Amino acid sequence: MLQVCPNGPLDHSVPLSPDQLAVSARDAVVAGAEDIHLHPKGPDGADSLEPDHVAAAVRAVRTAAPGIRVGVTTGAWACPDPRRRLDLVASWKVLPDHASVNWHEEGAELVADALLDHGVAIEAGIFSGTDAARRFLAWPSRHRVLRVLAEVVDTDPETAPATAAALLAELEPNERPVLLHGEQGGAWPVLRLAASLGLDTRIGLEDTMLLPDGSEALDNASLVRAARSIFFEHAGSR
Repeated sequence: MLQVCPNGPLDHSVPLSPDQLAVSARDAVVAGAEDIHLHPKGPDGADSLEPDHVAAAVRAVRTAAPGIRVGVTTGAWACPDPRRRLDLVASWKVLPDHASVNWHEEGAELVADALLDHGVAIEAGIFSGTDAARRFLAWPSRHRVLRVLAEVVDTDPETAPATAAALLAELEPNERPVLLHGEQGGAWPVLRLAASLGLDTRIGLEDTMLLPDGSEALDNASLVRAARSIFFEHAGSR
């Protein structure tokens, strides 16, 4: 499965408004994306967990890409106070299909429990270089998550694949599907590793603004097309 992450905790050069997200998501799905991970934004361009902002982004993308699962972030950068983050999640009226919860962040288990109570599936974000894997594996409801996001924050293209392999080892034993991805300089090397292992992965302007050849990506669709080409290469070699 190839997920597109069309924006992130950035304030420029990425789709920001619901309408911009809708167009970008539609084009990415046409290019081959099978799932969408969004960062809803407020008027200032910053990530927001406010119910109106989440609803506007989710509705717009669902209309533009019907039948595709849509997820959102619950990153602490959008709301550092874990109790407030919990209250915001509980106040959502338009529910995404899934939401990512970063397990190294304070209050991750509480936010995850609230999402499950709300009927929202969970992507468990496990960042390399943190204690997230240990905390996640100790969580009694870990078997209920939709998938594990193995998130490699090592941006060195030479070392990121080894960091990814070490992170996957930290996650054993794990009963749920794994989506492995990198970022910046590590985005394409880690995506190639995921493709070679037959794992789900993701790509988009949240993770990198460059194509595999180092040229600037025009949009999310161009990144998705490049990722699909890598998938086909590895599928043919297996």
